[in-house]
Amino acid sequence: MSPVLAFKLVLLSLVAIIGLELLANRLRLPPAAAFLVGGIGMAFVPGLPAVQLDPDLVLVVFLPPLLMDGAYFSVWDEFRRNLRGILMLAIGAVLFTTLVVGVLVHLVVPGLPWAACFALGAIVSPPDAVAAKAVLERLSLPRRMTALLEGESLLNDASGLVLYRFAVAAALTGAFSMHHAMMEFGVLALGGVAVGGAVGVALVRLLRLLRDEYLAITASVLSAWISYIAGEWLEVSGVIATVTTGMLLGWHQHQVFSASARTRGTAFWQVMVFLLEALVFILIGLSLRGVIERLGGTADAAAQLGLPVAVVLAAVVVSRFVWVFASEGLKAAWNRLLRRDSRGPDWRSATIVSWAGMRGVVTLAIALALPEAMPGRDLILVAAFAVILVTVLGQGATIGPLIRLFDVRKMQEGGVAKLTEAQAWARLENIQVEAIRPLVFDANGELLHPRLWEQYNYRAQVTNRYKDTEFPDDERLAHFGVVLAGLAAARAELLKMHRAGQLTDELLRHMEHDLDLQEVSALHVRGGVAAE
Repeated sequence: MSPVLAFKLVLLSLVAIIGLELLANRLRLPPAAAFLVGGIGMAFVPGLPAVQLDPDLVLVVFLPPLLMDGAYFSVWDEFRRNLRGILMLAIGAVLFTTLVVGVLVHLVVPGLPWAACFALGAIVSPPDAVAAKAVLERLSLPRRMTALLEGESLLNDASGLVLYRFAVAAALTGAFSMHHAMMEFGVLALGGVAVGGAVGVALVRLLRLLRDEYLAITASVLSAWISYIAGEWLEVSGVIATVTTGMLLGWHQHQVFSASARTRGTAFWQVMVFLLEALVFILIGLSLRGVIERLGGTADAAAQLGLPVAVVLAAVVVSRFVWVFASEGLKAAWNRLLRRDSRGPDWRSATIVSWAGMRGVVTLAIALALPEAMPGRDLILVAAFAVILVTVLGQGATIGPLIRLFDVRKMQEGGVAKLTEAQAWARLENIQVEAIRPLVFDANGELLHPRLWEQYNYRAQVTNRYKDTEFPDDERLAHFGVVLAGLAAARAELLKMHRAGQLTDELLRHMEHDLDLQEVSALHVRGGVAAE
């Protein structure tokens, strides 16, 4: 495919995204499912060339910014509190699923080497960050459940990739060392944290120096690819490096970004991430044609590989249920034994977490990257695509009704009690009043800025007072200087409450957005007056 034709195909896909998004909203389907089906439909349109995805290009283009977006908006407090559960899913569930898939595939296809069976298990075992975010972002879940699923999707690719690497090496060479594998996993994980931490610290320091908003936004966007590529170049986990950088930037963004840069940057990120998420599912659907043609057609592929693919699908879904339910039961038993909590297992949460195991871009990219000499390569390719198709269309489209059926939004949240939005605003408003009090009264106690005390009738007063003249610029500058002083005090108090654990990350971002909009407006008006 020529570069010009590839560009035209991307443009066609972007046009299709608009229609598929509208269709998904009308049918109340997850957009990811609509994009995947749309890509499959486009793949078989007469005249369109078959799409051959370069797996390395797919990973390096799509994965870093999407991982960065998830890490940047991750809920720190919930992530730390549920780290044990996240690791149980991100490492334990991946290992267990790889083992189950490998054993069952070897039973169904005895001629396939054990290493190839486990390579297939490693490819289909980790739920995908892109697929999970695309499906879960429009659903209302308890904070703990959201933290578990989002945290798992950010970390499990690293464990899946390590398992895949060793399984492929064992299949091609016949050599495998468990000790060596465990040591390398530790090096990859810790090295990824170190690289991501270094990039994140350097980025935060750079952003403190940058005064140009567009340069700050550009630097934050580039950091996703820088951390990923640096991690891969240093032969550690690029996934963990990117996640670490994103979490560091998300933690410090309240201090290093101005209100205007944060507002513009967030809008830019939202559009970019929407297009990347949509495009990657379109491309996955388009790639089906090449897979089917490689196997000689749909009928031949179904006849040759139908049974083992069905076994893989069943193993992927059932093994996750077994792991999650067993973990939930053991946790409840342990808590009762230590008399921490007398409640039984939370089977509703376990069911939803078990069902939210969508696969996506990483699974397909790893499968496409298999060496041509890999035993069972065709089976692995078809099984990987079938797992993506079934989990995104089946689980992704039905998890919303399942959540509504179990009504998990009413489940009690554990942890430290948080302030409500009304309580937080009350504290901020009191702080603002105290911050501006010395600025709005003169030495004699006379009120200098009545607008700030009589907000509702200020416009009428000013209109009557200055209807025949213009509002004095010096008063306008002084007025908005007081506004900005109040906003600075409110922002400092908001961050103080969050750092003390009194606010959730979601409420912090919501209230900070309101303060940003007020500050952008005040700066705009004050800047216009000063320029005059």
